[in-house]
Amino acid sequence: MSKSSKRKQSVARQEQESIDNAQENPTSSDSSKVSFKVRTPEERKKAHVEGIIKTAVASFIGVIAGFLTYMQLGIGDDPALKWYAIMVIVAALSYYAMRLTFPLFKVRTKEFGFKDWFYVEFIVIDFWLVTWALLLN
Repeated sequence: MSKSSKRKQSVARQEQESIDNAQENPTSSDSSKVSFKVRTPEERKKAHVEGIIKTAVASFIGVIAGFLTYMQLGIGDDPALKWYAIMVIVAALSYYAMRLTFPLFKVRTKEFGFKDWFYVEFIVIDFWLVTWALLLN
């Protein structure tokens, strides 16, 4: 293998690693060029730990909501009581609970976007429904 082909492979490998380490949000300096902000290993580790904490807190809140729903409503056999109304109440209460608990775990909620809140609310609703269903059986 010639030196120039080894150099090209090395450059290609470095470019691929920089793309792999890049942040999701591209920044545009020109209209034709898009560059990515490269995250350091510490930033990646911090983001990973923060993601685990977000998932764990949302899961715990969902399980607690499932137990509370079962204790308060049991099988929910009242025809005037709709499960989707309860789901909206659980989603609203869990949103405010997470707004209060995430700062305790050093999760920056000010940087949350719609996708982040949708993700944690989906986890809460999912765990709430699964826990309630398992307790009903």
